[in-house]
Amino acid sequence: METNKLIDHTYLKPFGTKAEIDRILEEAITHEFKSVCINPTWVSYAAESLKKSSVLVCTVIGFPLGANTTETKVYETRDALKKGAEEIDMVLNIGWVKEGRYQAVAKEVEAVKDVCGRHTLKVILETCYLEDEEIERATKAAINGGADFVKTSTGFGTGGATVEDVRTMKRAAGNKSVKASGGIKTKSDLEQMVEAGASRIGASSGVKILKGEQGTESY
Repeated sequence: METNKLIDHTYLKPFGTKAEIDRILEEAITHEFKSVCINPTWVSYAAESLKKSSVLVCTVIGFPLGANTTETKVYETRDALKKGAEEIDMVLNIGWVKEGRYQAVAKEVEAVKDVCGRHTLKVILETCYLEDEEIERATKAAINGGADFVKTSTGFGTGGATVEDVRTMKRAAGNKSVKASGGIKTKSDLEQMVEAGASRIGASSGVKILKGEQGTESY
């Protein structure tokens, strides 16, 4: 697959303005990225702006802490899909993982996937807070709940994607997919994540990655 089609072109900063979103959308159209990943408040605008392009609209749910109630995540998801989102990146309940409540994790993912239906659901583990065994078990719980992808990071934790975490997730995910995100700033970074098993990359440095330049954003 071409590099541009691996990338979810991302802008999730809390102080994003229309000018910033317009820039992201224009870049996504120009470079034909797989999707734009934006905060929910911009979903309707992005869907209208991208309707004549092949770029998908992706948004985040339970972001960035994952500590919303399941009912809130379900409502957020339904609302986002109604407004034009085509892919959902949901943060799982990290506290439940730390407590070993993997059945609860799977049940929550299942509730959100039921709303998503045919739309792609990516479940964010926030791997920087987890041990290897927790990453493996959280991945399996998310897949058991119906996730299409498991994703490493929000970009707002203490660390982003690592090659080792992607490998662990891919082993546990079986025939499901892995999205690496957080701190991917160069084409070399992207290639290492793909080699480790990622089939989607979340990055705010997508344009610079394509140009072979060094990105400066943390996400």
